[in-house]
Amino acid sequence: MNRIAIKMLVGDVAKYFGILLGIGFAALLITQQSSIFTGLMARSFAFISDTSLPDLWVTDPEVKYIDELEPMQSTALDRVRGVPGVAWAVPMYKALLRGRLPNGMFRSVIVVGLDDATLIGGPPKIIEGSLAELRRADGVILDIVSARTRLASYSALDEHGNPAPGATLLPLRVGDTLQINDRRAVVVGLCEVSRTFQSQPMIYTTFSRALTYAPPERKQLSLILAKAAPGIDPETLGLRITATTQLRARTSWQFSWDTVLYYTKNTGIVINFGIAVALGFLVGVAIAGQTFYNFTLDNLRYFGALKAMGASNWLLLRMVLLQSLTAGTIGYGLGVGAAALFGIEVKGSELAFRMTWHIPAISAGAVAIICALSAIVSMIKVIRLEPAVVFRG
Repeated sequence: MNRIAIKMLVGDVAKYFGILLGIGFAALLITQQSSIFTGLMARSFAFISDTSLPDLWVTDPEVKYIDELEPMQSTALDRVRGVPGVAWAVPMYKALLRGRLPNGMFRSVIVVGLDDATLIGGPPKIIEGSLAELRRADGVILDIVSARTRLASYSALDEHGNPAPGATLLPLRVGDTLQINDRRAVVVGLCEVSRTFQSQPMIYTTFSRALTYAPPERKQLSLILAKAAPGIDPETLGLRITATTQLRARTSWQFSWDTVLYYTKNTGIVINFGIAVALGFLVGVAIAGQTFYNFTLDNLRYFGALKAMGASNWLLLRMVLLQSLTAGTIGYGLGVGAAALFGIEVKGSELAFRMTWHIPAISAGAVAIICALSAIVSMIKVIRLEPAVVFRG
């Protein structure tokens, strides 16, 4: 009977592909939009993920997320170092400043100042040069994507400041100079970093040099990176630092999660992507459900014949469930596969895309609900079917 059910399903090619189209499109849209949302949220804490060496991030108590830092007094560093269980603690400067390119154009850049002695908190991967080159006079390291795009300049501009005809794009290279808040900076290296939510160029330098780039302020310590001593639980140490210094100490995971919560609560990202996912689900229900119902109506005479030959309602329902499950499995595979191919194609582009194992699982659950709803509607018709229908007409 299972074989007969499958033959009935694929026998009507148009309706069969219609069911696959509805389920596949739903799986594609749910998986794709959820992956883009996850990618965007991952970018919001990309800086934290790239800085993997410290266990704890110590900030002002009012800091909600990584992109809005309230400076602390310099004495806060010594207070953190004095907490029992802290192996080491180093300062970090992070702020959005103004950079001037060699052609005179301005760009907003994120300047990260690393501890002069240890250079802890540097970029995860150096493409050209070395981290130690930051100790050279006016040395900075740029992220390579920005050096080739946002910080690149055209060889010639017209009177309106637009690229002149035939002008070529000149990326910043090692040895080139730029200005940050009207102070000279020399490119001594290029690095690879994860794209951030705001996508501004990342510039790494030493902590003391970053303070010379920054506008004069009474408090200029953005972050304190701390490491727990061997055998000390980072979360427990964070609570101890918070209680002792009245600052806020969070693990990388906690700080990342706080950042995600801030963006989800204070932006319309969740609503926008939620609507897209809901539309994908509703479209799948509408197309697959309607097509599968029509498919059942067209095959009522066959179900009636089987019922007249003694087939029970349970046997017929099992056939309908098998048809729904088969179509759902194939449609789900096509949809998720198409979403995965889309992710491969956009890898490395401006579009955020991150498919974790949770997303195909959620998509599978949504497809299962679509198939169940479609099967339930068809089952009602099959249960109410009278065997005599096969003899009519």
